[in-house]
Amino acid sequence: MRVERRFLEIHPETPAEGRPVSELGYPPEQWARMMEDLTRMGKAEGIVFSERSFTTNSHKALLLAVAAKEEGPEVFEALNEGLFRAYFTERKNIGDPQVLRDVAQAAGVSAGRIARAWSEEAYEGRLTRDHDAAARIGITGIPTFIVDDRWIIEGAVPVEMLREAAKKASGGSMGRDRP
Repeated sequence: MRVERRFLEIHPETPAEGRPVSELGYPPEQWARMMEDLTRMGKAEGIVFSERSFTTNSHKALLLAVAAKEEGPEVFEALNEGLFRAYFTERKNIGDPQVLRDVAQAAGVSAGRIARAWSEEAYEGRLTRDHDAAARIGITGIPTFIVDDRWIIEGAVPVEMLREAAKKASGGSMGRDRP
């Protein structure tokens, strides 16, 4: 099975310094329920989610991830894991360039690649193409999984649901509906 990560900026209007999650427009009880669900699912997989009171602008982090693909799969995965941990577990601001440099360097991204990620238009273009492709098929949230170019699984879902989708895709028994 081939896995290809694409990138989608959810709240580009968020300033680099971040903003309170209360400004995202979710009713407090809905936000609390979403965080409870995320924490429960994460715990089942050994992932720690810290309580979030703010959100950050992910644009520079996404550009860095796009650029890190060119450093090879090990570096790319290490960067993504580092960004995930920094934001969700350590509650760091992944809109802060120094936080991003620290995470990227720890993952093995070269200093030159880090600088180019934020200065070369090619990376911005790739991010824009990913955004446009998502918009064409109605994707507005993350994570979203597209399985076998036929099924769309949106949101944080149990790992078992992804395993089942992959199994059915390899066997072709799922039909053309969503899993």
